[in-house]
This record gives sequence, structure tokens and C-alpha cells, in this order.
Amino acid sequence: MDIMETIKQQVESAPVVLYMKGTPQFPMCGFSARVVEALKQVGAKYDSYNVLEQPDIRANLPKYADWPTFPQLYISAELAGGCDIVMAMYENGELESMVKAAMN
Repeated sequence: MDIMETIKQQVESAPVVLYMKGTPQFPMCGFSARVVEALKQVGAKYDSYNVLEQPDIRANLPKYADWPTFPQLYISAELAGGCDIVMAMYENGELESMVKAAMN
């Protein structure tokens, strides 16, 4: 299967999907850790993919989303953003409302 199709299927497989460095239990960068903590605080259930263990996804996800950095958070199959955007959404309450709407 084409890697872009694999990414599309992953993004569409769950209401909330996080591509990160490491795992939610063991984030491998501070930005990923901050997004994991924000998701935890809003009670999100999400699928996560460790881009460090999947070089094809790590190389192609920036092209898929036209977003160059990790982590990348998808809500309802749409890119919500990276760490700075997710943290701003968390602080203003938008993250929680988006996650809850997606999970219902």
C-alpha cells in the first residue's frame, strides 16, 4: 500500500490521532510530552504513532499535512496543529471542546 494511503487510513481510523516522537507513556521530546499532557488533561482517548519507529511515516507525514514538524495532532481527520497550536487550543478551552465533539 502507498505510504500516503496508509497515513490517510491512520488519520481516519480514530476521532483523535497523534503522530509523535516516542509513545504517550515515554515521549521522546518535550513537544510531544506537552501535547500528550494536554490530551490527558482534557480526557482524550486517541491513537498514537511513534514516528521514530516508522521512518516512512516520519518522512512523508510532513508532505501529507503540509506541516513540517512533530508532533502532529489530528481531530476528526483534520490537522489541528503542532505543539504550539495545540497548547494554545488547550489554554483557551478549544482543545477540550473539539476532542469531546470528535469522540461523540
